[in-house]
Amino acid sequence: MLEYIISKYNYWVYIFLMMLGLYGMIGKRNLVKKLIGMNIFQVAIILFYISIGSKVGGDIPILTAEDLHGMADPGKYLNPIPHVLMLTAIVVGIATTGVALAIIIMIYNRYKTLAEDEILEIRKKTGA
Repeated sequence: MLEYIISKYNYWVYIFLMMLGLYGMIGKRNLVKKLIGMNIFQVAIILFYISIGSKVGGDIPILTAEDLHGMADPGKYLNPIPHVLMLTAIVVGIATTGVALAIIIMIYNRYKTLAEDEILEIRKKTGA
């Protein structure tokens, strides 16, 4: 049983990273820390999908000249779809982080704080 758990160590790392990111998003009151938690959560998911898309002994899915003349064995190639989707997720994640940072700067300029509780208190007092 212990060997099985140790052999799947990569999944434990992903679970740890996901829980760390979830804690950052839920447990922290600072908006920048929430954003960092979201990015950690996203990285854990990306790593998970990349790991399930790979296999031992797999090769990149580029056909050689020998494959073109004979029968290519699809079993020896990696599945490129998870990798391509995660590349897209990385780009979307960077764009999302950029937009979130811009919004956080606007919030700071308006309320002079990044603490969620203080912002809510200011909004309650001003009615805005």
